[in-house]
This record gives sequence, structure tokens and C-alpha cells, in this order.
Amino acid sequence: MPVNGIFGTTIDVLGKSIDLRTKSQNLISSNIANAETPNYIPKSLDFEQELQSAVKSGSKGTPAITHPRHLPLRGSGAGLQSVTGQVVETPAKTPGNDGNAVELENEMGKLLENQIMFNASVQMLSKKFSDLSVAIKGGN
Repeated sequence: MPVNGIFGTTIDVLGKSIDLRTKSQNLISSNIANAETPNYIPKSLDFEQELQSAVKSGSKGTPAITHPRHLPLRGSGAGLQSVTGQVVETPAKTPGNDGNAVELENEMGKLLENQIMFNASVQMLSKKFSDLSVAIKGGN
């Protein structure tokens, strides 16, 4: 449930980032698990550009249609809620003899980078809620 008006879109962006980073982590983990699978091509989730575009466009997402007779608004689908990323194949430049295109060192680097970005998003989100808690309690 979005918390509108308190932090602008910050909480929504951080929440979406956490969701997408989780999906990315699953794909990277799958790539690592299939490092010995013949003819396996690694996949990654490409979402950064799509997320940035949604934030820059300033859309607040699709308004809820709570009744079957409500009409959808034009152009309302380009918000943060519609950002899902795109799964793309990312094969190695030189696949192994068995056709496997996973470069384990590269995947481990992606895993580390994704985990750092996930942790940063969680910490920022936690800080936002901590600030809200302090404001509610009266400043101490």
C-alpha cells in the first residue's frame, strides 16, 4: 500500500527497487546454480533504465479501479507499479566446450553488486520509517 504525501515517491521507489533486486538476485543465483549445465545461457534482469524513466516521468502509478464501472485513465500505466524489468540473456563471450555460457566470476561480481544495492535500499527505507517514527513520537 503506497504511503502518499509523507515522503513523496521515495518509499515507492525504494520498495520497487527492493522487489526488482530480489528478482535479479534469483536470476543470478540460478545462473550460478547452472554453471555446470550444458548449453545453459545466463539471464539477468534489466530494470534500471525503466525505473529511472518512471521516476523522471513523475507518474504516481495507476489509480485503483475499485468498481467495475470505473473508467481507466489515459496514460496512467507508465508509473512505478508498471516497472517489471526485462529478462535478457547475457551469454559469455567465449562459452565453454559444453556450450555453457556462465562465467562464474562475472556472476559472483553481479551477485555482490546486487546484494550491496539491495542492502542500501533496505537501509534507506528503514531510515525513512525510523524518521517517521521519531516524528510521530515527538522528536526524541
